[in-house]
Amino acid sequence: MSTRVNDPRTKLDFNKPLNDDERMKAESDYLHGTIAEDLKDGLTGGFRGDNYKLIRYHGMYEQDDRDLRADRVAAKLEPRKTVMLRCRLPGGILTPEQWLTIDKFADEHSFYQSIRLTNRQTFQYHGVLKKDIKPMMQMLHSIGLDSIASSGDVNRNTLCATNPRLSRLHAEVYDIACRVSKHLLPNPTAYADIWLDGEKVFPEPRTKPQTKQLAEDKEPIMGKTYMPRKFKTAFVIPPQNDVDVHANDLNFLAVHENGKLFGFNVLVGGGLAFDFGNKETFPILAHDFGFIPVDLVFKAAEAVMTVQRDWGNRAQRKLAKTRYTILRVGVDVFKAEVEKRMESQFAPVHPYEFTHRGDDIGWTQGEDKRWHLTLFIESGRLIDKQGGPALKTGMREIAKLNKGEFRITPNQNLIVSNIEEADKAQIESIAKAHGLIVDELTEQRKNSMSCVALPTCPLAMAESERVLPSVVSAVEQMLAANGLAHEHIILRIQGCNNGCGRAMLAEIGLVGKAIGRYNLHVGGNKKGTRIPKMFKENIPLEECLAIIETWIKAWAQERQDQEEFGDFAIRTGIIAEIKDSAVDFWAA
Repeated sequence: MSTRVNDPRTKLDFNKPLNDDERMKAESDYLHGTIAEDLKDGLTGGFRGDNYKLIRYHGMYEQDDRDLRADRVAAKLEPRKTVMLRCRLPGGILTPEQWLTIDKFADEHSFYQSIRLTNRQTFQYHGVLKKDIKPMMQMLHSIGLDSIASSGDVNRNTLCATNPRLSRLHAEVYDIACRVSKHLLPNPTAYADIWLDGEKVFPEPRTKPQTKQLAEDKEPIMGKTYMPRKFKTAFVIPPQNDVDVHANDLNFLAVHENGKLFGFNVLVGGGLAFDFGNKETFPILAHDFGFIPVDLVFKAAEAVMTVQRDWGNRAQRKLAKTRYTILRVGVDVFKAEVEKRMESQFAPVHPYEFTHRGDDIGWTQGEDKRWHLTLFIESGRLIDKQGGPALKTGMREIAKLNKGEFRITPNQNLIVSNIEEADKAQIESIAKAHGLIVDELTEQRKNSMSCVALPTCPLAMAESERVLPSVVSAVEQMLAANGLAHEHIILRIQGCNNGCGRAMLAEIGLVGKAIGRYNLHVGGNKKGTRIPKMFKENIPLEECLAIIETWIKAWAQERQDQEEFGDFAIRTGIIAEIKDSAVDFWAA
């Protein structure tokens, strides 16, 4: 079935030319392209033509070290091209044995010898040379992992709340999340042909499509040209919004009573990226569609994806995400089509409330009496720093004990999970010895986040990960100086406008505009249900911090009761609340 359905409800002009990514996907032979031939080309460390983008569907982005770029160009050398690989890891769970293999590869084949935990609950390698890509894929396959669809116009890595306290409920929701992730994957034939020499990726058959709105046989859910744009799915267990539901296209909110799961509220059409100066683009909060029982999860996921597949804007890539499709056709029209395709209607939303985000750092005990140690990993970067903490070695030593499992959280942290009481002391001792547990960790540092940005991300306009520690230290000092050392502000920094740092769900968000300069946003909330508005554009980092200092002083003097900073900023008129992004985000 064609993805360009002539349906007046889509409100699209189908005579407009498609963007070039649509040509690339259509001509790729279901994501094969000429990647296999390109791998044999030793004249460049990168990929040519369409393959530069096609490798994204196999979980990779081509990058180079921008710290080295100018010197290499001056020496008439090609930039030091490598790839960043992102693993597909629904729910973020790994065994200690898998971790040891992943760690070994990072030591031997990553230019940076690091592992980075992402806020999409997986890990990334940075700085892998072209010659090491196929061995990397085969290594992942050997331990039961892959990188299928962790990038590209497909359903990305599926998130699942970690919540270690809810042992039985989490296990049930996690199992559903893993099955949905696998169900929504593109056909893995190209992945197997290129990287695994044709070996089957999955030993057992995948779930058959559930709805009647099917495409051609080779790609029964997404079709020959896949999704119009990337698509993100998450599962969460309220009241903790640790997956940031409003950053995702499709969210399943567990509805449970006394630990028993009996369905999900479904939220559709969230997203955070925007284009500087393009007022047709803006972050949008996801819409409540209603409640479904557990047995409708696959049909609902497939129906939302296929409506977006068929109705998404394939002419204007900047407006191709699910949130813009819903904005264009209307929530009611989109929802009605989803109900038609899943052959059932949404029931009214079960009442829910988010009370907090983030992770509970330290030990917690689950219902099954097992223990879980959440380790704070600043910006998710696991590396042994010269003269500093050896975080990567510490995780290796814990993995060698072969106890429990590792869970990567949506907040770039790592949980050593399912630990017996008798093993706690040894694990904690190793963690403390390697800087994975520190006594002086503040609530502010725990609740601050960054994306990777420079030097590896080709889209970065400013620093993010490398400036986060100093920015947080400055804010800590401001809080302490004003008698608020016990408080925190949800603070996030990202190197550009693409949303990877989720700054558009922070109380204070810094969005990189140029080297050393940022747009300063304020007014989100701790629950992650409000978008911050731009206060000032394109200002030096020092000015951002000076402004934040004046805000913190005022907050200390004028707050009401236990008023949170984002609420204070709106009540006192620092910024106007964004109630409708289409109207308010770009308004003066």
